Amino acid sequence: MNMNADDLNLKLVTYNMRKAIGLDRRRDPHRILDVINHLDADVVVLQEADRRLGPRPAALPRHLLEDETDFVAVPYDRKGISLGSHGNAILVRKGLTFHHAEQLELPGLEPRGAVSVEIEGRLKLVGTHLGLLRPYRHQQMRQLAQKLAITPLPTMIMGDFNEWSPKRGFEPLEHNFDIISPGRSFHASRPMAGLDRLALSKGVELRDAGVEQSPLAKVASDHLPVWAKVRIKE
Repeated sequence: MNMNADDLNLKLVTYNMRKAIGLDRRRDPHRILDVINHLDADVVVLQEADRRLGPRPAALPRHLLEDETDFVAVPYDRKGISLGSHGNAILVRKGLTFHHAEQLELPGLEPRGAVSVEIEGRLKLVGTHLGLLRPYRHQQMRQLAQKLAITPLPTMIMGDFNEWSPKRGFEPLEHNFDIISPGRSFHASRPMAGLDRLALSKGVELRDAGVEQSPLAKVASDHLPVWAKVRIKE
């Protein structure tokens, strides 16, 4: 296949980091960063990046990102307490440009949301963590589909979709997106379900995808990271 030098090629990761609490019940943000660094991604979409209670302080402190990685956190919390919004955060490797960071509120019984950002002015990336019950997930997907319908850029949704079925449950997105499950990512100790998924609009070419299976990833969180290599053609 011919590759244009002006094509945008990215490796993206989605990772439910469980507030940095590993299967040994230790909270260890350094370990999460070791897993992320090993993946050599351009952009990382995180779920459960903030603690749940009070002002929702970051479970992955900003000073550790600065000291131990080449990533910057897309700014969503103006107060600088949380890393993201509703636990959703996006890290972008230094050198890549990003614009138009947005928080998206989603309906449902439990508070849910999504975050979005435009990468290099070529790709709209959305990170989300959908609800535990399918009726609410459908509401959340419908709202995402409506909000993204007016987006002129190729679009990719990444996150913890919380859907155990390999084929059903994605109907609100299927008209405009291809739903991809790169593999079983939950539970990290014995993966049985592909809860962490990708949704790709027209214009996003999937080149490869998979689930990180390193020994460290199998203890750092209850989810394994999912990665995808994509191409946005000029």
